[in-house]
Amino acid sequence: MAIKILDVGQCGFDGPRMEALWHRQLGASVENCDSGPEALQRVRENEYDIVLVNRILASDGSSGLEVIRDLIGSGTKTPVMLVSDRSDAQDAAVALGAVRGFGKADLGQQATLDLVQRVAGTAG
Repeated sequence: MAIKILDVGQCGFDGPRMEALWHRQLGASVENCDSGPEALQRVRENEYDIVLVNRILASDGSSGLEVIRDLIGSGTKTPVMLVSDRSDAQDAAVALGAVRGFGKADLGQQATLDLVQRVAGTAG
């Protein structure tokens, strides 16, 4: 079964780059959205294996941590992960109930691929 990812708030450069990576390396399908309200609606209406949230949403500069808070607060059972190289932001995301994520500097690293695959529940 292919991993289904919802990717929230990436810019026009990183979004396609990440989508290509997940597809090529994990066989994942990726849906993108730009805002927290859109992410909430998508999670209510569709099933995803993992939600990746950018630290700062490219579309409007809003906080990815607020998106994570809203997603977790909605009661979703889908694992949510922050995309940020900043350890303080990762700590804040974990405190909100997210799974510790990764930074864009680690894209393509085997450990990052393994992490996304494991959290999505399809490892092994």
